Amino acid sequence: MRQLLHALLACLALATSALHAQTSPTPLPLFDGPKDPTPLQQVQALARSGQNVAALAKADEALRANPKDAQMRFVRATLLADLGRTAEARAAFEQLTEDFPELAEPYNNLAVLAAAEGRLARAQELLRAALEANPKFATAYENLGDLYLRMATEAYEQASKLAPGNRQLAGKLTMVRELAGKLPRPREEVQVPAAPPSPPAPKPSR
Repeated sequence: MRQLLHALLACLALATSALHAQTSPTPLPLFDGPKDPTPLQQVQALARSGQNVAALAKADEALRANPKDAQMRFVRATLLADLGRTAEARAAFEQLTEDFPELAEPYNNLAVLAAAEGRLARAQELLRAALEANPKFATAYENLGDLYLRMATEAYEQASKLAPGNRQLAGKLTMVRELAGKLPRPREEVQVPAAPPSPPAPKPSR
């Protein structure tokens, strides 16, 4: 009887160890030394601490080594916008849309710059381009909704000038003005876009 009990306990131990082997993650190495932050992480850390000028210098340095880095170029353009260097930021975002048309974020940020300048029709085009590149881009949808509200306000204002005695129109104008007054400024996308896929390697000629 005691031998049978020992055998059962041994079988149970084997079954338990097999179960753990299937469900436990791969064990980590005993020592994994600290990894140096990537250039992108260094730039983002400087920006988060409010050191935008230093972050921009670091981004420029990284791009001299790797000028085709779309993520670094996006961060650099965003830093330029944050520093008030709007013309340079616009040029940088526009170049990104030409080089990487599949990225939605540069279109969105160009739309924010256009809306800030009162170019609402252009902002609408850019947001539509962002959504064409990424139909699930929530920030672009939000900005588009805010933009439509601004455009509605302008349209109602123009209509009220042409028909000042229209009480129904005056009520609509009051409503959209109240709602528009509660809106924050259009949202820039600060999340770094995913790196675009590398082009396929050319096939050898036969």
